[in-house]
Amino acid sequence: MFAKLLTGFYRKAFSALIFALLMGVSSYAQDTIGGKITNGMDSTLVQKLSDLADTIISRTSNLGLGANVEYESKDSIRFEMNTSRVHMYEDAKIVYDKIKIDADYILIEFNTNELIAEGVKDSTGVLVGNPVFTEDEKVYKSKYMKYNYKTKKGFIKDVVTEDGEGFLHGTEIMKLANNEINVSHGSFTTCSNIEHPHFEFRFNKSKVIPGKKIVTGPAYLVIEGVSTPLAIPFGMFPNKTGQRSGIVMPRYGESANRGFFLENGGYYFAINDYLDLKVTGDIYSRGSWAIKPIVNYVKKYKYRGSLDLGYAINITGEDNENTSKDFSIKWSHSQDPKARPNSTFSANVNIVSNKFNSYNSQTTAERLANTFQSSISYQTKIAGKYPLTMRASHSQNTLTKMVTMTLPDMSFSVNQFYPFRKKGKAGQFKWYDNITMSYSMNAKNEVSIADSLLFKPEMFAQIRNGIKHSIPISSNLKILKVFNFNTTAQFNNRNYFSRTEKSRVTETLTNGQDTSYLKLDTIPGFFNVFDYNLSANISTTIYGQVDFKKTSALRAIRHVVTPSIGFRYQPDFSEPGYGYYDYYYKNDDHTDSTQYSYYERNLYGTAPEGKQGSINFSIGNNLEIKVRSKKDTITGTKKIVLIKNFSISTSYNMFADSLKWAPISMNGNTRLFDKLDLNYGSSWDLYTVDSSGNRINTFEWKANKKLLRPINSSWRFGLTFKLKSKMKGSGAAGANEGEGEISERTSKTASEAELRNINDHPEQYIDWTIPWELNINYNFNYSNTNKYRNFERDKESKIVQTLGISGNVSVTPKWKVEYRADYDFENKKISLIDLRILRDLHCWSMSFNWIPLGNYKSWSFSLNVKASVLQDLKLDKKKDFRDTY
Repeated sequence: MFAKLLTGFYRKAFSALIFALLMGVSSYAQDTIGGKITNGMDSTLVQKLSDLADTIISRTSNLGLGANVEYESKDSIRFEMNTSRVHMYEDAKIVYDKIKIDADYILIEFNTNELIAEGVKDSTGVLVGNPVFTEDEKVYKSKYMKYNYKTKKGFIKDVVTEDGEGFLHGTEIMKLANNEINVSHGSFTTCSNIEHPHFEFRFNKSKVIPGKKIVTGPAYLVIEGVSTPLAIPFGMFPNKTGQRSGIVMPRYGESANRGFFLENGGYYFAINDYLDLKVTGDIYSRGSWAIKPIVNYVKKYKYRGSLDLGYAINITGEDNENTSKDFSIKWSHSQDPKARPNSTFSANVNIVSNKFNSYNSQTTAERLANTFQSSISYQTKIAGKYPLTMRASHSQNTLTKMVTMTLPDMSFSVNQFYPFRKKGKAGQFKWYDNITMSYSMNAKNEVSIADSLLFKPEMFAQIRNGIKHSIPISSNLKILKVFNFNTTAQFNNRNYFSRTEKSRVTETLTNGQDTSYLKLDTIPGFFNVFDYNLSANISTTIYGQVDFKKTSALRAIRHVVTPSIGFRYQPDFSEPGYGYYDYYYKNDDHTDSTQYSYYERNLYGTAPEGKQGSINFSIGNNLEIKVRSKKDTITGTKKIVLIKNFSISTSYNMFADSLKWAPISMNGNTRLFDKLDLNYGSSWDLYTVDSSGNRINTFEWKANKKLLRPINSSWRFGLTFKLKSKMKGSGAAGANEGEGEISERTSKTASEAELRNINDHPEQYIDWTIPWELNINYNFNYSNTNKYRNFERDKESKIVQTLGISGNVSVTPKWKVEYRADYDFENKKISLIDLRILRDLHCWSMSFNWIPLGNYKSWSFSLNVKASVLQDLKLDKKKDFRDTY
């Protein structure tokens, strides 16, 4: 390519020279383009030759080669006519098509079609401006380079080139026309310290196949320039960018309970850019084993997800007498919101057997978890405005071994609308224009059962199902501009496919004795349970404020009171005419009967019993103060909420024959200093109790001269305190929660799959940009229940406290300590300490994890290469919590 360009130049240059000779010029000498012309050449001719040279040697030339050639040098370009050479000095650069060469000295040999590039020594004798050869984004840095631009072969000395995630060093390299490379006396490393890599695999010869692999002969590991006895007969390093299939090397060790093991070994299948599969497994010398396939899938701008399965056979005990079969199913799926705006599908499934995490957990959080939830849902809008949701859900507790499953769970609704308001009506509305209606329907199957009975006949016999319809009709009116008057008619209907009938049955045993028991019969069919209620409510808001002098620190106190009075009517649906209730006898002589509902065991319950005509009373309170604040430059004040809400409520049932007043409820909550959550609740009764503790129709004031009798009370105090330093470069340390929040991570070097995994699971990665962080979570719950025996109050109190501290601190830019501690107030001891020490070793990373006490006492040490291409070059040691510590 360069031969054609510069040969054309020489042809034109020689033509100019002959033209000059014909004009009588005897001779001339020219050292550089635009340099000094000597030996008495006519000044006019010199100017013509100079113009010709400027025309021929342009900064960007094509000359019919199909691509532009760009060249430049900071110092000079010297042409040798007799030897067909071009010399380029200082910051020389040649760019043609996909090839680029930079060096402080470049020599072009037209006779051999070669380019030679090398550095030059500066005034101190240091070699500078070493050659850099770039082709198809492949960069070679060296001290000497020779390249044939016709054969596209090259010879390079002391070269360094980045290949995939690693760096290839070579004393001598031969580049072939197909871009394959032969290396003599080289090394491979993932350390970016070019001059002195912290570790490397040295070899005598190797071959590089671009985009596929690097194959070497015998290689040995060198750490910090020191050769180690760790050697391999040959090396094969993948250098394909993006996903690639390969073996997942296992971790080896010994477990006191299960013997020697190989863990997390298997194979990774890079199926395509949208789908991959990793199959790993564990095997123990005492017979335990596990298999754990993981599938990840993604379709850009549509959806993405992963399926993580696990099945394990765990054999423990001195004589291998304990065997458990455990499983785990994890599935997550999310849809891009822009893919289908009117419908979404999502899944978050987490199902495990009760012992799976005991033997197969990887983190402390997994070991401590005992409750798991799952949900699969599809949401859409019928006709673009009627929401429809179909779900399947699951919840389980591995301590109680109970599982609750719902499949399917379907809901449909019609949003609130005005049935009597004309569309586009303007002006003042009539009272009936404010009447609103809505509709909701929910249908589902549900079962709650021990996990050992899942998918067995006993499970299907305990499935409950039903359909519930609700239609609320309401109206809102403003009276005298200060009172809000609301009326509501609520209609509910339940559809069931079975009901339960109770009866007392007497049978004669083989010994001739009679025995009786309560028999439950499940009657199949289609049953309808309807109920309704009517309610009205009037409320207002009263404001009270006291202002103080502007010079006072306390500027104002504001009290907001919201009183409300309502009425609710509900008929007695236990009357025989409705057919929802019946009686069964509690004894054999049929003298003591008890009322029950056919549908009390059904999914959505039954219609309520007892006629109600309740008058409801409630009053809400909010208390705020305004104080002087220097931070507010506009008003100079700051609002502080002392009581967010404190309410008192009760009701009076005019249709009840006794105990017409319901217990009085008091509830309050507030948040102090933006950190402290305080909740209070209590119940009080106007009526007294008998010797058995049952309410009787006698006021407490009449019996004991007390206005109210305490029933129960509770206090909850919660503190969530988060402190962290601001992100580097964002200001001073000590940012509170919400300040310096980390947005979604971006990177110029990480792949899309790596970035997605980092943003989806930030807890699995180390953030070195946060110098320190402290999280304190404290909860205090106090509750007491008053029970009355023989007219004496027996107060039962309970206090539950939890305290957790976690965080991290970067001792230095390369050392980080993560910590977590939980305190057990009931046993008055620390229940968990989890300490993790991390060291960033540039191209290596080191971590030490230690749990010194509790049920999960363990330690682990790991030293490994960061780059995934050498992820199996690591040292792992651990003492597992499942072993004797």
